[in-house]
Amino acid sequence: MDNIERRDAGLVYISDNAVFEEQKICRRLVQRLNRLDTDDFGGIAEAVKALLGSSDGAFINPPFYCDYGSHIHVGKNFFANYNCTIIDVAPVTFGDNCQLAPNVAIYTAGHPVHPATRNTGYEYGAEVTIGDNVWVGGNTVILPGVHIGNNTVIGAGSVVTHDIPDWVVAAGNPCKVVRQITEDDRRTYFKRREIDDEAWQDICRVNGWEE
Repeated sequence: MDNIERRDAGLVYISDNAVFEEQKICRRLVQRLNRLDTDDFGGIAEAVKALLGSSDGAFINPPFYCDYGSHIHVGKNFFANYNCTIIDVAPVTFGDNCQLAPNVAIYTAGHPVHPATRNTGYEYGAEVTIGDNVWVGGNTVILPGVHIGNNTVIGAGSVVTHDIPDWVVAAGNPCKVVRQITEDDRRTYFKRREIDDEAWQDICRVNGWEE
């Protein structure tokens, strides 16, 4: 097997010239995205679509950084805010309606712990999967191999080292479940403040709910 095949099979591999050639393609696309005028929303959306492996209405506020782009797959209505970094050696897959706050970093790459093995240049990738309707707070780091469930919120500044289930608020270093998300959260926002009647009527209309 060559090193691209080894990488894509989840085996240890070395970043040789063939691997670097793939990264060159991505770096040109990333450079294009990051050099666009920040008010060129249409151009940014087109650049994001060209960069990612698959997307549907995705938008990223530059600057943005990744290694391949083609290994990143996002569902509908994906949004990443400023200074997002995704090291996509292995696939990074998002469901629908995911939001990343500024300075989120997602790492799939890793290296052997023992220095003698690490110094040979071998590395690896482990897939990251994020479900539908996930909000990741600012300055969060998500480590290789992590799965985050549907409808979950990750608090700002978290370091996510292990899987996080559906329908929870989780935070901390290492990131742990803080509480469940329940029906009591439906009409609240910051620190349990209640959404006003005008906005609530609009939210009900959009979702087809009875008031």
